[in-house]
Amino acid sequence: MPQTHPAIETATTAAPAPPAELTLEERLTLIHTEMTARLDEAAVAYEVNTAHIDVAPADLADVVTGPIDTGPAPLPDLYPTPVAALLQRAHHRLLTGGWCKDVLVDEDGACCMLGAIRIEARGDSGLEASAAAVLLDAIRRKFGDVDSVPSFNDAHGTGRVPIRMVGEAAGLADARGL
Repeated sequence: MPQTHPAIETATTAAPAPPAELTLEERLTLIHTEMTARLDEAAVAYEVNTAHIDVAPADLADVVTGPIDTGPAPLPDLYPTPVAALLQRAHHRLLTGGWCKDVLVDEDGACCMLGAIRIEARGDSGLEASAAAVLLDAIRRKFGDVDSVPSFNDAHGTGRVPIRMVGEAAGLADARGL
């Protein structure tokens, strides 16, 4: 006689109802609760995993040190032409001494573009004028119609662009053989 298998009974159940749509606030609350639980678990795991490490408190006086006073950065090799060398010195002065606006030199010694050129020209007004003309030309090449070097300098909130333009003007003066 053939062996019969008992019939497999399958119970049919209704599909679960789709979850109710959560509002944004409810979803944020749910995620906040889940993240808090995860962070708490991670904190406990960290404490357990590092409990065996014997650490003496660090004395910050031994760890934190100030920069060594190395003096001003050395001036790179100067361009061989006088106007280019002047602009390069002015660029270096702006980098090391600081940049300012609305005055040639402020009370802290920071200079504007023209102030740095004037200081580095050391009284040679012809050299100063040539350097300012090359600088204005470099500015106009990049930014279009600009009234003057001081107006360009004072139009900026930081010295990043003006200082970069003095450096570019030095390269332009060297390319022109000035």
